[in-house]
Amino acid sequence: MGGAAVAVIARQRLDVGIVRALASEKRLLILDWLRDPTAHFPKQKDGDLVRDGVCSVFIADKLKVTQPTAGEHLHILSRAGLIRGKKIKQWVFYRRDEKRIAEAKRRLRGDW
Repeated sequence: MGGAAVAVIARQRLDVGIVRALASEKRLLILDWLRDPTAHFPKQKDGDLVRDGVCSVFIADKLKVTQPTAGEHLHILSRAGLIRGKKIKQWVFYRRDEKRIAEAKRRLRGDW
């Protein structure tokens, strides 16, 4: 298989991951909340809401789901590259990857 074919397959896989990540109302809510975390989440003891991200526990609470369920949503968003996790102590904090989100928007519009 040539390099061009591998690149096409990689882009297709990437798009499937993005589409899957965006196919859930709860994941869309997470992305929306993380756009302006100070407006949607309380101040955290550890980690700055903007610089470090939002603790997964707060995301689970706001979604009104268990932590494992929130973790699955966060994992799908992370695998698509739309958010990034940062471990602080025993917690994982999430924030949007704006560069990757902009790239995903371009790809979804067909602007390769």
